[in-house]
Amino acid sequence: MILLALAMVAQPAAAPDCGDAMTQAEMNACSYAEYQAADAALNAQWTIARDVAKNRDLFADLLRAQRAWLAFRDAHCEAVAAQYAGGSIRPLVHNSCLTELTETRTTQLREMSETN
Repeated sequence: MILLALAMVAQPAAAPDCGDAMTQAEMNACSYAEYQAADAALNAQWTIARDVAKNRDLFADLLRAQRAWLAFRDAHCEAVAAQYAGGSIRPLVHNSCLTELTETRTTQLREMSETN
């Protein structure tokens, strides 16, 4: 009986159905998963942009810009979400901001990489 209880506790929580998220906790989890996907796409595009910039002898400039952009994104989204401090919607607002800015930056890096 104790082993069964321990096994149940050790099971990870099931991922919410993001197409049908109903509770704030589910919406927060889904918004975080969406941000994680956007961040993975950004990292993949960064690798491409980095390689292109190295070939064009522009890597130092791109790296400086990327570091500044990351600091801006994080500070901006903290400021956007700050008005919801203590509220259950704060993670959703923060994650949505991170996702939006990350997707925009991914597009920017893609466009920079495609410029001849």
